[in-house]
Amino acid sequence: MTNDPIARFDAIHVISDIHMGGKPGFQILKETARLAGFVDRLRTERTGQRLALVLNGDVVDTLAEDIEGYVAINDALPTLQRIVEGPSFGGIWQALAAFVKTEGRHLVVVIGNHDIEVALPPVQRYLLQVLAGDDLAARSRVEFSTTGGGWTCLVGGARVYCTHGNEVDAWNFNRYEDLARAGRRLNAGQRMEPAEWTPNAGTRMVKEVMNSVKKQYPWIDLLKPETQAAVGTLLVMAPEKMNQLGDLLGIVGVKTAGEYQAPRRLSAGDAPAAAPASQTLEQLLGPNLRQAPARDTAQDMLSAAEDQYATAAPTGVPTGQLGTAGLVWDRLTGWIRGIDRPEALRRALLDWLKGDKTWDTTDRDPTCSDVLKAVGADVDIIITGHTHLARAIDLGAGRMYFNSGTWIRLMRFTEAMLRSEASFRAVWEVLEKGAMSDLDQASFGAEKLVMDMTTAIEVSVDEDGKQVVGQLVQINGDGRQQGKALKRYTRALA
Repeated sequence: MTNDPIARFDAIHVISDIHMGGKPGFQILKETARLAGFVDRLRTERTGQRLALVLNGDVVDTLAEDIEGYVAINDALPTLQRIVEGPSFGGIWQALAAFVKTEGRHLVVVIGNHDIEVALPPVQRYLLQVLAGDDLAARSRVEFSTTGGGWTCLVGGARVYCTHGNEVDAWNFNRYEDLARAGRRLNAGQRMEPAEWTPNAGTRMVKEVMNSVKKQYPWIDLLKPETQAAVGTLLVMAPEKMNQLGDLLGIVGVKTAGEYQAPRRLSAGDAPAAAPASQTLEQLLGPNLRQAPARDTAQDMLSAAEDQYATAAPTGVPTGQLGTAGLVWDRLTGWIRGIDRPEALRRALLDWLKGDKTWDTTDRDPTCSDVLKAVGADVDIIITGHTHLARAIDLGAGRMYFNSGTWIRLMRFTEAMLRSEASFRAVWEVLEKGAMSDLDQASFGAEKLVMDMTTAIEVSVDEDGKQVVGQLVQINGDGRQQGKALKRYTRALA
């Protein structure tokens, strides 16, 4: 590795999970002016030094757009044009263009699982034109990482590795081989029919379930669909929109199949993963919601559904509904109606947040643990995204792990909000209204429902040139001021 000509920088800044996309009123990115200001500040600081801005996945969100099928292949270009040139996000792209046209400023775009179209050649050609025009020097300062290998560089001799993190997520891993095939088709002037694309479980969840629910509850995106109890939340909030329980279980089957492949996405090994256990309806719904009063035979119907699902082969993708879905659905929704919907949602959220370490920036969550297993010891600083949860962890011996968090809204359900039926009633009323503007303004006592928490990772050589500093930074205001360091670790230079 000593002869590997890895790019060297004096500083890099990493952000992820921006999720530019969707119609006004349904956009989960709020702080667009702040983001443009942040990029503009990076353009003007450290004059004479080499600085990189890494957009570490889910930069845009094509799943929030009106596209044909599960991925925008044939209509990838107009989809990106709507996002980049529209009034909602145009200011961000103008700031990025000014950034890359500045000497010593480099932009790296890593794909995640909501922006896989960035891997397609027509999209990359378009983005290069938007960002750099015919300026060859500026074009040379834009780099795409779209094959699942992440991006690596050196800062003051410390090796930094950035990857989105969905590579180790059984719900949301990318099929890079299929993306390469789509790219070959487009370059050869051929179409790729939607039926030819096999989506992962997370994409199916978004397209088949979440997008329908979002029409009434735009904030539903702010819940993690990968979380088991979030499925219970969806069932409670909009059961009439999820009338195909068998399809929902089929999505979980796709996720189960993904558990064979995801652990190897960042690994060179070919050993198959152990067979994952099938998930049951009780696991999906969570114990608190599960304790709702059941009707006479609801328990029998739930048990039957569990048995049917457990017998499905986990190695394949289910092609149809499991059991008599309509009958199971009728019994399940009847069971949920044994308590009123606000209380059912409160119970689901209690399950979702049980033992919650969401806001613990030093928690080694599954993404952290799984990525660390796949990264070699010669990598000093590892940076991910994907979870929307900021992390800063000292790994010892001068090594560090960071998660850059997100720039979208973050909803926080506190213990006080969930303490009782009465305390949750006011929260329910805001959620039931559904509008993002209502969420943004909602406060309960001294606690706001939507947090103001936009974060970035900064890795740089200190002013004395003796240490590499890694920081989790909160970006506030208009983004043009230096961020607030939430965690700071150092590594002595050799």
